Amino acid sequence: MEQKPIRIYLLFLCLYAVSYMGNAVYGTFMPVYLKSIGLSQTSIATLLSFGPLIAILAQPLWGSIGDRAESKNRVLQLLALGSAVSILFLPFSNQYLYLLLIICLVTFFQTSIYPLSDAITLEHLARTKWNFGPIRLAGTIGFAMMSVVFGMAAKKNINSIFIVYSLIMLLTLLICTQLPEIKGHQSGKNKVSVLVLLKNRKLMLFTLLNFIVQITLGYYYAFFPIYFNQLGADNSLLGWSMLFASLSELPFLLFGHKIIERFSIPAVLVATAFFAGIRWLFFYFVHNPYLVLPIQMFHGLIFIVLSVTLAIYINQQVPKELKASGQTMNGLLSLGLARIIGSMAGGIASEYIGMREVFLYNAAIAFITFVVFIFIFLRESRAVQKATI
Repeated sequence: MEQKPIRIYLLFLCLYAVSYMGNAVYGTFMPVYLKSIGLSQTSIATLLSFGPLIAILAQPLWGSIGDRAESKNRVLQLLALGSAVSILFLPFSNQYLYLLLIICLVTFFQTSIYPLSDAITLEHLARTKWNFGPIRLAGTIGFAMMSVVFGMAAKKNINSIFIVYSLIMLLTLLICTQLPEIKGHQSGKNKVSVLVLLKNRKLMLFTLLNFIVQITLGYYYAFFPIYFNQLGADNSLLGWSMLFASLSELPFLLFGHKIIERFSIPAVLVATAFFAGIRWLFFYFVHNPYLVLPIQMFHGLIFIVLSVTLAIYINQQVPKELKASGQTMNGLLSLGLARIIGSMAGGIASEYIGMREVFLYNAAIAFITFVVFIFIFLRESRAVQKATI
């Protein structure tokens, strides 16, 4: 292999490692920061759900801009810059409306970084013999390392979250400038309606399953750090718990393509609902914070399986003119609407029945989803078999 392809491969590895370090800092420790300034669980839930509400508006916008831009890379650079700058305004005031405004602004830029990165990366990889899994694995490693490192720093000073996140996003911007350019395929006269995505029955079924499971994950992302603290864990142990969760993603990222070939996409996706149910059920029963660490290993059977499998399916099955829109639509539902429902409804419910009990309800939702979609996918399979006879 020539030097240039190796250099490009390393750049994509760096892009994912660094950008997901930012996700570790912001996604994991922002609830902890909000709790540290005295906000209630309902207030935190509302703040963290308004961010994804903005994502519902932002993701289709950025997806459309990416598909129509001369360079998707420049759009990604703008998102990284916007994230780096907007986060720095957050500590200026603890007034609720001010916090709401800035979190919405951060989310406007931040949530589209990952689906657009996937669109750029997968489109470039389609021209090569490389697999997506090892590159996405770099993101997992970056997330895991930063969870532990920043967890130790946050134990002493949670306010460092702002400058650390900003620097990570600026480094992401720098890496983006070195990536091979990927054009938006609607930058010319070839325009394709986004409604094409809605007519893809399989994509809609896969997206619906993902959406439901992501609702339960939305509650986890918003309230697990606080719940874990209530069990007796400090911010350092929180970082270690995220390390366990991240490391659990390694097997699927390394062997996911073989697993999908062996069991099929519907079987792989429906299994995530089952494992989510098991995980939330364990969270309901656990009382020792150290027992949470092995339970976190179920994370690698849920989130990464959903995100990578759907990203690959969208890249393969969606028209090239809608690749960015397809990825951002999936992000809109999983990182936007699902997070809103999970964090806001879960936050309100936890005020009345407690965080522990909400995990039990999430387990029930996951198990019901598992059973229902088994029947749906079996019916779809029989319909295909009859059509081919």
